[in-house]
Amino acid sequence: MTRKRGVLLDRDGTLIDVVRDAELGVVVTAFHPDQIRLLPGALDGLRRLAGAGFLLAIATNQPGAAKGQVPWAAIERTNRALVDTLRDAGVAIAALAVCPHHPDGGPGGDPALIGPCECRKPRPGMLTAIARDLDLDVAASWMIGDAASDVAAARAAGMRAGLLLDRRRCELCPLRGEADLPCPDRAAPRLDLLAEEILAANG
Repeated sequence: MTRKRGVLLDRDGTLIDVVRDAELGVVVTAFHPDQIRLLPGALDGLRRLAGAGFLLAIATNQPGAAKGQVPWAAIERTNRALVDTLRDAGVAIAALAVCPHHPDGGPGGDPALIGPCECRKPRPGMLTAIARDLDLDVAASWMIGDAASDVAAARAAGMRAGLLLDRRRCELCPLRGEADLPCPDRAAPRLDLLAEEILAANG
C-alpha cells in the first residue's frame, strides 16, 4: 500500500497574519477567533496542495500560556476557529498539533508548561507525531513555515522544508540554502506560489 504524502504548516506568518497593535507598538500572535486573518494566497495554496493529494496538517508553537500572556483555553479556541474557517472554505485539516511549552516561561505562566520538551520546534516531536498518526511517507512530506525553527524541525523529522521567505526579514536570508524550495522572490511570502513550486518538484 502506498503511504500518504503530507504538508505540515506553521500557523502564524504562514497561514495567518500576526496581530499588530499600532497604539502599543507591539506585534503578537492571534489569541482570539476575531483576530484570524488568512494571509494572501494561503487558501489558494492549500487548495492546490490538497487537490494534488497531499494531506494537510498544522504544527504550531504556542507558548502564550507558558509565558503568562494568554490562557490556554484562548489558544485552543483560536486554533479550532482557524480549522473551522478553513473547513468552511473547502480546506480540510487532517491534524493539528500544538506545542504549549516554553523553556523559560514568563510572569504568571503556567508552571506545568515551562521547561524543555520534545514538541517545540525546532525539535521534531509534533511533526513525527503527525506523521505517525496520519501514516505519512515522511521522505515525501513537507514542513512549510516562515522561520528557522520550521526548517530545522523538518530536517530533524526527515521531511522536506519549504520556506515562506519574507525579504523584509533579513535574518531569514541565510535559510535560502537550507530549504528545499525557497520562496519566490517577492516582498511578501505567499503560500500559493510556494505550492506551485512544491507541485512542480513532485512531478
